[in-house]
Amino acid sequence: MAEHIDSHNENHPTQSIEDTGEKVVYLLVYHVVFIMFVWAYWQTIFTKPMNPLKEFHLSHSDKELLEREDRGESQQEILRRIAKDLPIYTRTNSGAIRFCDRCQLLKPDRCHHCSVCDKCILKMDHHCPWVNNCVGFANYKFFMLFLLYSLLYCLFITATDLQYFIKFWTNGLPDTQAKFHILFLFFSASMFSVSLASLFIYHCWLVCKNRSTLEAVRSPVFRHGTDKNGFSLGFSKNFRQVFGDEVKYWPIPVFSSLGDGCSFPTCLVNLDPEQPSSPTGSNPANKSAAEGRQFPSKPLRESQSRLLTSTPSWSENETATDKDRKGASNPGMTIENEA
Repeated sequence: MAEHIDSHNENHPTQSIEDTGEKVVYLLVYHVVFIMFVWAYWQTIFTKPMNPLKEFHLSHSDKELLEREDRGESQQEILRRIAKDLPIYTRTNSGAIRFCDRCQLLKPDRCHHCSVCDKCILKMDHHCPWVNNCVGFANYKFFMLFLLYSLLYCLFITATDLQYFIKFWTNGLPDTQAKFHILFLFFSASMFSVSLASLFIYHCWLVCKNRSTLEAVRSPVFRHGTDKNGFSLGFSKNFRQVFGDEVKYWPIPVFSSLGDGCSFPTCLVNLDPEQPSSPTGSNPANKSAAEGRQFPSKPLRESQSRLLTSTPSWSENETATDKDRKGASNPGMTIENEA
């Protein structure tokens, strides 16, 4: 009987790690990374994308007025009149006001209509089939953390399985089915690590440049023309726009992004080496103004309902600047009506 038990244990080993301290470290690290991974994944999936505030929706009278006009230029005049009191600075490629026919609203900057969700999404990055949700202003931080913790999860499994993977090829493992489990686990984790690392690095680059995936494919158009770096404020501000001002919230899947998703500060000068020329020139006064712009140092709960800036970053003329500043500083915009 004893010989049968010993033979059974040799053929089906239940433990490969003998050191107790190593076991504790492996279990602790594994469960911490796994919990953070599941938490971030859950937040990415179940966080509802934020939609434009009611101020961007057309009123009943404006809808009727717009429907009565059959000429495109007349409709644009109506939209320009409505948009003059809103913090909208981007345009279509033809220079027209960005308007969504399906949602019947003026699109805020960086907002796009998702054909899958059939609604306009604030700062839309892309619709992700892996999470069955739109990735945008409301959950972009969660998506970044999901990529980070899933990458760490796969790297941890690859690293801890490496020594047994080596033993597999040197015949250092017992000749059981567990050998092929180790082989499959190592290849699966390592392959996922490569794919996740490439995707995570790409989105880190987008965060550093303050671009969405859609903006990386098609640069935003301002009144002065196309500018792929129009929303870039430098690495520090770009990072804090997504992750917030408080460091303690950065690694945790809780919402801490700055602003309300409807208005974003833009740069005055372009310091990106990929695009040395600036549509506004290299005026030292403009450069000083851009460097002096700071995000509001408000607590997390307050920063969600405030615009990132109260002044536009460029203007066509003094009259347009005054009108735009009035629209950008509208204090009545909150996020309480977001879907």
